[in-house]
Amino acid sequence: MNTAQLLVKCLENEGVEYVFGLPGEENLEVLEALRNSSIKFITTRHEQGAAFMADVYGRLTGKAGVCLSTLGPGATNLMTGVADANLDGAPLVAITGQVGTDRMHIESHQYLDLVAMFAPVTKWGAQIVRPGTTPEIVRKAFKVAQSEKPGAVHIDLPENIAAMPVEGEPLTKDNREKTFGAYQSLNKAAVAISKAKSPLLLVGNGTIRANASDALTEFATRLNIPVANTFMGKGVIPYTHPLALWTTGLQKRDYISCAFEETDLVIAVGYDLIEYSPKKWNPDGKIPIIHIGALPSEIDSSYIPIVEVVGDISDSLNEILQRADRTGKADPFAKQLRADIRAGYEQYSSDDGFPIKPQKIIYDLRQVMGPDDIVISDVGAHKMWIARNYHCDRPNTCLISNGFAAMGIAIPGALAAKLVYPDRKVVAATGDGGFMMNCQELETALRVGTNFVTLIFNDGGYGLIEWKQEDHFGHSDFVKFGNPDFVKFAESMGLKGYRVEAASDLIPILKEALAQDVPCVIDCPVDYRENARFSQQSGDLSCNL
Repeated sequence: MNTAQLLVKCLENEGVEYVFGLPGEENLEVLEALRNSSIKFITTRHEQGAAFMADVYGRLTGKAGVCLSTLGPGATNLMTGVADANLDGAPLVAITGQVGTDRMHIESHQYLDLVAMFAPVTKWGAQIVRPGTTPEIVRKAFKVAQSEKPGAVHIDLPENIAAMPVEGEPLTKDNREKTFGAYQSLNKAAVAISKAKSPLLLVGNGTIRANASDALTEFATRLNIPVANTFMGKGVIPYTHPLALWTTGLQKRDYISCAFEETDLVIAVGYDLIEYSPKKWNPDGKIPIIHIGALPSEIDSSYIPIVEVVGDISDSLNEILQRADRTGKADPFAKQLRADIRAGYEQYSSDDGFPIKPQKIIYDLRQVMGPDDIVISDVGAHKMWIARNYHCDRPNTCLISNGFAAMGIAIPGALAAKLVYPDRKVVAATGDGGFMMNCQELETALRVGTNFVTLIFNDGGYGLIEWKQEDHFGHSDFVKFGNPDFVKFAESMGLKGYRVEAASDLIPILKEALAQDVPCVIDCPVDYRENARFSQQSGDLSCNL
């Protein structure tokens, strides 16, 4: 047995199902070891796509997704997806090939110090320089990647070490015990919640990672506290729940801004500051905050909790619920907002304008997707509208990159989602800019049999930057571009292509595309004049209900 074979045995021991990546000279031994493995190697068309696939796999399963590249340009191509996983809290293990240790001391073809290069975008990294350390390095990599807060790790394997003979076995996986909130903190939190006149729950992705959605919904319901979720906290409470205020985090005033302006206590549950800066909703640091999470709070002058409850989130919520008493309290102010929020959403249900307003596209998309079906959003103007208008019944049914916010994630991410949940409908929602960044992975999707739908919000430009420029300067520059014929592009790959030519086309096309047994592409012209209208409305918004 050589080091590469021992590495693969260790990956099998960790329960790895897939490795996403590209073949290269310096990872030949690993590829050879994978030939006889239970692990399926998914050959991608670009290393960035491989990293995004591992990223979304990790976010959906809680198990580290694995991506593989060769050295040099292969490794640098992984970086964006690895960084995205690290900032979004998705467990990922990146494995890179490397020159032999006998070449590292001299200037060498394609050599970079990859451990140093990956250090800023990972939780931990190591190079295997002694074959016998492989089981320890792999076990540590997965333990670090999957521990709260999850993120990316990196293993670098020089080609001469990969071929060296070795004896060894994978290490036994340890089971980490839960930790629980301190009684003093639980009691203090319960007292503050009992006294508050208008409390508000702010719920983030940590609640979903902790599988605490049921506990959160029970907590909110029993104590009659409205819930706002971050972009990455969608589905933590069913959007139809009377206390659900849907999503916060837009860089504009919205109805939900009124909830933060009127609250006298924010209960932040599984909330990560990277999801939505507290300086946006607590700029003066005057709102009292209770922090409930698996880890202590991050330091920020606008986020200084009056009490921190650190431990298992479900247990913390249940314990506080038993201690808190809001009997006789009037409805919190934020509860009044739901009717206006809902009305703003429903007003586009019958809109027949063309090009189609983004609110209408998203409204129709919601109509054809079931409660367990999955939307993977790319990054751009459409992401802001999906964050505001696409609502979820279940956790992890609308995935938005909002830590690193990397364009190009939707198509590779949808492929990974379909591998994890082959019986669910999956839609990659993307702008035309993001589509062109990783559209090559549609060939990968066809080859591996993942029949998801890619819905393109087509405006012929970088719509989000145009929106920002218009807001800041009153004009836009350098944001427009041309596109290929997306229908012919899809058909050239052996996919199905559709073009929306009227608002009434969208739902029938979506239904037909979702029923196909090959990946499909839908070209949908979008009317982003709504961006400026929303900016105007946000400036005029009054909280006098």
